[in-house]
Amino acid sequence: MKHRIDPELREMLELFPPLDLNNVEATRQALAAISPNETSVDNAVTVYDRMVPGPKDNPSVRVRIYQPKEKSEALPGLLWIHGGGYVLGVPEGDDGLCQRFVKEANCVVVSVDYRLAPEHPYPAGLEDCYSALKWFSEHTDELGVDPFRIGASGASAGGGLTAALSLLARDRKGPALCFQMPLYPMLDDRNNTPSSLEITGNMVWNHDLNQQGWTMYLNGANGTENVPEYAAPARATNLSGLPYTYICVGQLDPFRDETLDYVTRLCRAGVDVEFHLYPGCYHGFEGIVPNAKISQRALAEYVGAVKHVLHRHILEKNKVI
Repeated sequence: MKHRIDPELREMLELFPPLDLNNVEATRQALAAISPNETSVDNAVTVYDRMVPGPKDNPSVRVRIYQPKEKSEALPGLLWIHGGGYVLGVPEGDDGLCQRFVKEANCVVVSVDYRLAPEHPYPAGLEDCYSALKWFSEHTDELGVDPFRIGASGASAGGGLTAALSLLARDRKGPALCFQMPLYPMLDDRNNTPSSLEITGNMVWNHDLNQQGWTMYLNGANGTENVPEYAAPARATNLSGLPYTYICVGQLDPFRDETLDYVTRLCRAGVDVEFHLYPGCYHGFEGIVPNAKISQRALAEYVGAVKHVLHRHILEKNKVI
């Protein structure tokens, strides 16, 4: 497998410490310890936290909001959902990326601090994301956002939650999403595709970690017939009516095949899709080695997709007028 990895991505992979999900809390603390204590905030961006109403009879949800300091018109909005196998991660880990979305895609970003498994299995995290989307859509005037141009995006488990949220918003008749961008998404609890079986060893995320993540998220029901499509979107049988989709995955990612299947079925369901497959790339490559050429290309392409799609809608509206 090593010889297939993009040369610029190899060295950092060898240094990357294997994740230990046998002790989730210790792993969370270890990740927090190696994260910067304070992320620099761009002079052109305002970053602040807000508590918003959570699901009925559940706690409030913290969201982290990123806005341009200067706005002359209503901007599109992007709901961002962090990754971490449904068991790890915090919004602050994506501070740099969310600020990049604001600056380059000229939008307002709301990032969700959703509840994590195993303490809070499905549907807690997804319902937190839905509550954040609902709050976002109901407070567009306050945020300076066009309510008709709100998209959702996330990577890995955040990509899985993005796909699930799109299904949920469609079936609950809102809030309407004009765009979804599930990046190398965690979609299939069965964990039995060729790529999920092929990717073993220290490849950031692998078959065994995937099994552990799904087991904690679904309280041990993963792989059974009792898993709803909102928990594992690969199980959805009807993908029609979903928004314009941008999606990408590395060829050496365990999620490659479930992503390929999802893309194919979106196309057959009449959903507009842009898809990128990056050879030589493992899970989360562009965040782990951001200066590699292929990482810079992937980042530029999906940040550019946010800008293209969210601003395309205002152009189409103006043409109609």
